[in-house]
Amino acid sequence: MRRTNISAENELGINIKFLTQFLIHPTKIGAIAPSNNKLCDMITDMAELPQISSVVEFGSGTGVITEKIVNKISKDTTFFAMEINETLVEATKKRCPGATVYQSSASNAKKHLEMHGEEGCDRIISSLPWSTFGEELQDDLLETVMDVLNPGGKFLTYAYVPGLVFPSARRFRNKLHEKFDKVTKSKTVWTNFPPAFIYYAEKT
Repeated sequence: MRRTNISAENELGINIKFLTQFLIHPTKIGAIAPSNNKLCDMITDMAELPQISSVVEFGSGTGVITEKIVNKISKDTTFFAMEINETLVEATKKRCPGATVYQSSASNAKKHLEMHGEEGCDRIISSLPWSTFGEELQDDLLETVMDVLNPGGKFLTYAYVPGLVFPSARRFRNKLHEKFDKVTKSKTVWTNFPPAFIYYAEKT
């Protein structure tokens, strides 16, 4: 599963689609631009992808992190991405034609894992806009995370520094600490727009 090269023209077109979807669905997209290369590399490096047997991506967006995942996992790793927005599903498939991408809510992760013959997964990498979600949705999705992660599994997601002023972002941070015994933060990637850092949570 390796992507074909994306031309600068196609990259611009994909980014315009992302911005358009943000303007249409701001509470579902959560950012006006895809994550930059440094943030994508950081989150996929922290996930230690070459060493694991199964990984699920929540919210593939335009596929910038999906691309990193498919280039870092082993050929035997079970991987699929989930994205609820049809336009962004197509953008991910265009960037990563060999990847399996489901137009589906992250809450359906268990069903899709079973379709792949897996009871759970070792890693979840999420780009979901947690700070825009209400408490009930945060709870439902975090329950899914806890349900499908194997013991010793890791959950990685990122948050935008400016978003920390919102109560929903602080609530999500608190819920992570309630659900997981071990939660750490990466350094901030100031070159991302907006600046962002990664939450790294381990299920014991």
